[in-house]
Amino acid sequence: MENSLIKPDDIWLLWAFLAGWAAVSIYLEQHYKWASKVSGAIIALVGAMILANLQVIPLQSPAYDTVWNYVVPLAIPLLLFKANIKKIWNESGRLLFIFFISAAGTVAGSIIAFSLLKDYIPGLDKVGAMMTGSYIGGGVNFAALSTKFEAPGELVSSTVVADNLMMALYFFVLMALPAINFFTKNFKTPYIDERKSSSNDEAGTEAASYWGRKEMSLQDIGLAVGTAFVLVAVSFQLAGWLDGVIPSGDEVNFFFNALNGIFGDNYLMLTTLTMLAVTFFPKYFESVRGSQEIGTYLIYIFFVVIGVPASVVLIFQNAPLLLVFVFIIVSSNMIVSFVLGKVFKFSLEEVIVASNANVGGPTTAAAMAIAKGWTRLVVPILLVGTLGYIVGNYIGTGIGVWFSRF
Repeated sequence: MENSLIKPDDIWLLWAFLAGWAAVSIYLEQHYKWASKVSGAIIALVGAMILANLQVIPLQSPAYDTVWNYVVPLAIPLLLFKANIKKIWNESGRLLFIFFISAAGTVAGSIIAFSLLKDYIPGLDKVGAMMTGSYIGGGVNFAALSTKFEAPGELVSSTVVADNLMMALYFFVLMALPAINFFTKNFKTPYIDERKSSSNDEAGTEAASYWGRKEMSLQDIGLAVGTAFVLVAVSFQLAGWLDGVIPSGDEVNFFFNALNGIFGDNYLMLTTLTMLAVTFFPKYFESVRGSQEIGTYLIYIFFVVIGVPASVVLIFQNAPLLLVFVFIIVSSNMIVSFVLGKVFKFSLEEVIVASNANVGGPTTAAAMAIAKGWTRLVVPILLVGTLGYIVGNYIGTGIGVWFSRF
């Protein structure tokens, strides 16, 4: 860490890199077709991974902690502003079903992987919780659950490395599937067919079209950011109070421990309160513009940060079995998603974005849909994927508590 070109305490230089590389990733995605196909999220992650392995930037820094502690909590409510539960069900019920099928694949994979490797990897119960949550909603859940279960820093770093390598590989696989005859012959491909029939040679990318300039005022920015701050503050204060009120610990029964884990957790409280606020005050949240843009930019900064500790040398030296662990989970997710997707007659595109939303979160799933030109899937997968922030946290918490008993 001390040998990096930029030192851990060069806070402004590191923030310039974090914010700047996130911006560059978005720019590349919107101006170059190759980048749009890869997705800006992957560019953000891989770019940071490369610079960290070349020792240009440090593997640890207070600047990164700021992203985990402040940027991520602010991004969550901003991305949930359009996630009205009623709207999700009315507009995305079908996609919600395949999302939960895919989530079941994650849970099955976690149980299988834990059963096979629990005697070989120390702290695997915490890893199991983090990865179950992460692969039912994305990296935001990883951040929440690593904090909740107080996983040691070295274990978190090694798991992040394994997760990042596997996630990047899986995204490339998902991107390639529509070009493989086996899948196009065995699944319906209505969005691909629609795209082919209306293809054109317009300049720019689908990402540029989707994230094009929209009417937005200073008031919108103020209300979006201000409301996000209020939701984070109220949620964290309430969760902290409930954590002190509801008993927990080894001497307390399972019910109270579970209750404390649900209501005393900052991120669970934040996502739950935000969803309730959006559901009960839909007109207000729908009227505030710019929340998706601001929240997505903050998540891109987060993608840069989770790529930073991805030392390829470290994973093969210290924790190669973690790579096997996450491989089993992702493989299970993919197999269950595609097999049951075929059984229930989902389209290839629906299965791909649902699996992506589980493993990478709504941002990467929407980015993939945009890059592929499946524009009618973008809003539904964003809505369904944001539900993964809640579902993944709850399931990850339950898995972590269960695994800890072994």
